Amino acid sequence: MRDDPRLPSSPGFWRSPLRGPWFTSVLGLVLLVGITVLFVTGLVSYAAYNPDLSPVNDQTPGKGILGFYLFDWPTHPHWLYRLTQGVHVTLGITLVPILLAKLWSVVPKLFELPPARSFTHALERISLLLLVGGVLFEFVTGILNVQLDYVFPGSFYPLHFYGAWVFFAAFVVHVALRAPAAVRNVRARRGEQVGEGAELVSPRPDPPTFSRRGALGFVGGGALLLLLTTVGQSFDGLLRRTALLAPHGGGDPESPPGSGGGFQINKTAAYAGIRTGETRTDAWRLVVTGRGGTVRLTRADLLRLPLHDAALPIACVEGWSTSDQRWRGVRLRDLAALVGHADDPPDVFVESLQRHGAFRHAALRANQVADPRSLLALYVNGAELSPDHGYPARVIVPAAPGVLNTKWVARLTFGDL
Repeated sequence: MRDDPRLPSSPGFWRSPLRGPWFTSVLGLVLLVGITVLFVTGLVSYAAYNPDLSPVNDQTPGKGILGFYLFDWPTHPHWLYRLTQGVHVTLGITLVPILLAKLWSVVPKLFELPPARSFTHALERISLLLLVGGVLFEFVTGILNVQLDYVFPGSFYPLHFYGAWVFFAAFVVHVALRAPAAVRNVRARRGEQVGEGAELVSPRPDPPTFSRRGALGFVGGGALLLLLTTVGQSFDGLLRRTALLAPHGGGDPESPPGSGGGFQINKTAAYAGIRTGETRTDAWRLVVTGRGGTVRLTRADLLRLPLHDAALPIACVEGWSTSDQRWRGVRLRDLAALVGHADDPPDVFVESLQRHGAFRHAALRANQVADPRSLLALYVNGAELSPDHGYPARVIVPAAPGVLNTKWVARLTFGDL
């Protein structure tokens, strides 16, 4: 079977003259750097949710030892999550052509016979299978999440989180086994096809149509094209119009003059099931609870409290973000003081009028409550909040993921969570 050129287990089945150790190794070293950055920024993104604070923030129950690295998410600098998640998503999309080229370059190895020639070879084959399956799973679920296309079974958060750890474990094993050979192959002359990885070279290649250098240029051009048509979703203005492949690209949404709402959103009030009758001035009340008791505040009551300004962005897990918007409202720590937490603002549990869906509730750490830029916002960009931006009141916190900046706030409960 191994010598029958009609079967993929035969080296003669694979005819491309481009395959070889140098081409594969160049792609592998690029992915070594890129995937390491992806993994680190993914872990950082998970930490930004403060998942060990409250069950409502933890979308991956039972993570156990995999949460060993978690830390209290800071509020400085205020653009931190905008940067880390923007890098994570944009880099992931940019790497797609490089990943596909790498998988294409090593596909003959998936059909090698015998399956294992030694213990080391068996370990490499197992890591390769986990690596290929894991990387396809992670990239597919990540891209579907960016496109707001939840066709996979279950929640994105646990699927992507556990999948990342399985994939990265296989990635580390594979790198430990193959990185030295990859470095030697890259240092060799481009035309040299001997040494480790030379089995990728076809014994009877088809005539070449372009060079390996040209193939790398083609792959790099595809990556650059994806970068240019994605990165704009992390910016405002003309750059956003270039983000043709991102659901929040193509320019900022239209808004009535003077509304202050001409920037991106994920969920509209209608989508979240917010009824107009619930948000009317005569109907809506904010319930604030703490160790000193409970107060119920109308919007007029809130407007009589000291109001403060903060310039903060919105940044979401899908990788899109806005520039700094000008928010005005009551500091969260001032609301904590109303219910008995004047000197030591604690954690807060935030509840929305939204009845269904993940993150209709959210928990914020004490350091986030204490930050003077953390507001229960009533205005944005000089105008009242629009319904889609969270009227009558929403939370805005520096460096927090967008889903923790709860809209249509109905209740704040201060205390240790």
